[in-house]
Amino acid sequence: MAGPLDGIRILDLCTIYSGPICASILGDQGADVVKVESPAGDFMRTPAGVSRNGVGAAFAMMNRNKRSVVLDLKTADGKAVFEKLVETADVVMENYRPGVMERLGIHYEALKAINPRIVFASINGVGHSGPYAGRRVYDAIVQSISGIGSLQADPKVGRPELINSLICDKLTSMTAAQSISSALVARERTGVGQRVDISMLESALFFLWSDNMLPWSLVGDEAPYDWAPSHAGMIRQTKDGFVCVMPVQQDEWRGIFAALDLPVLTEDPAYHTETGIDMVKFNETVDAAFATFETKVLEARLEEQQVPWARVNPRDEVVNDPQIVAMESLWEYDHPFAGPIRQARPPGRFSETPSEIFRPSPELGEHTTEVLEEAGYSKDAIRSLRASDAIR
Repeated sequence: MAGPLDGIRILDLCTIYSGPICASILGDQGADVVKVESPAGDFMRTPAGVSRNGVGAAFAMMNRNKRSVVLDLKTADGKAVFEKLVETADVVMENYRPGVMERLGIHYEALKAINPRIVFASINGVGHSGPYAGRRVYDAIVQSISGIGSLQADPKVGRPELINSLICDKLTSMTAAQSISSALVARERTGVGQRVDISMLESALFFLWSDNMLPWSLVGDEAPYDWAPSHAGMIRQTKDGFVCVMPVQQDEWRGIFAALDLPVLTEDPAYHTETGIDMVKFNETVDAAFATFETKVLEARLEEQQVPWARVNPRDEVVNDPQIVAMESLWEYDHPFAGPIRQARPPGRFSETPSEIFRPSPELGEHTTEVLEEAGYSKDAIRSLRASDAIR
């Protein structure tokens, strides 16, 4: 059964992380994603880190459900082929540094003249203007500018800490996928496409603002503080592991105290000072109580009290977590080169137009001939283009 974006064709010029992940999300949802690569291929094809038989696990995840075409856009013939593909495309995606698309002559205005219905999505680090616009920008840089790094700082030390994940890239990929889908909906109403700019910086700011940046929300009444409450305090050590508890309501706090066989410490005068609860003394008592229980015993107690809790899974145990197994959240399939491979399933579950993994990550230029034939090129024309190194 076709996915919700069946019939939509996307020309994906993106490399590294944010753009390719975005395109794979749209591909999971049924779009025909054509990955347009240079003769050297996407940088992420280089099998660094986890890989097998020359296929990197990261590349395989970010480029499933795509076809690969190799065009040398620096040549007149390669550019002409790309422009031909634009005629019948719905979306063009790129995440080059500002100015590159203009130098190549395939910027939005040029492509709009070819196809007024085109949705042109430009994914970038910090936007196309401003003092940082010309910089090379990666995830850690955006974490630093946006405040994520200071948010993670240990209040006892004050040293900023970065999240050990490419969170800004991933946030941007989801923001871009949603924005592109919205532009396609708008096109159905208006009949014309548009340019959509998505920056990693603004994606990160939007992500932070609804909780971590609230003290700077009321203009004129900003109330900055040196550090933010840490989620690290929600992790408690047991006799044989770690659990996370996240009490939000008073009855959930009471449930924790009951599970630990403690009195209601928040109401105990011994734990109060003139300015509020003595958190050092409070945490010492709570931590000591957690440490007296084995994890399995404590989990049953927390569950009985309806406390929001979870075992803190080491990454090697995530794949066997009973909830993840029950939901079939991880799919396994045979990659033609990497062999058996495990990936996260498309998270959006559509009742009538389901998402699925129907194509593994492609080899470089695997579908060049196929896509050009669909565009109307003859076999002789394709041979000629290949001989001139405009395609591969």
